[in-house]
Amino acid sequence: MRAAIFLFVAMTTASSLGFAQATEPVTDVVTTIEMPEERVEVDPRIDLNLATVEELQQLPGIGPAKAEAILRYRARRPFRRAADLIRVRGIGRATFRRLRDKIRVSRPVRGRR
Repeated sequence: MRAAIFLFVAMTTASSLGFAQATEPVTDVVTTIEMPEERVEVDPRIDLNLATVEELQQLPGIGPAKAEAILRYRARRPFRRAADLIRVRGIGRATFRRLRDKIRVSRPVRGRR
């Protein structure tokens, strides 16, 4: 869209200044203009409300048993903030401090009424 607007302004300006009109169709010029790619940032932290057992086990100090405990807790009550992880049996403050930079919490998905 920006390329088309730029081309329109350039053509209008050129004709108003007395320059010759372009001999090639406008579509040829538009196809040669490249737009910069959008930059998408990926959050490397693991989302407690969306993570699988395998993803949770990638966290330091989280094995199969603790990963399953996190999923059981999440099934009863979705995480609202990262600090809620302390409420999971087997995860204390020291474990949470070690994990807090590696985890995040998305908005809980509301269930059916």
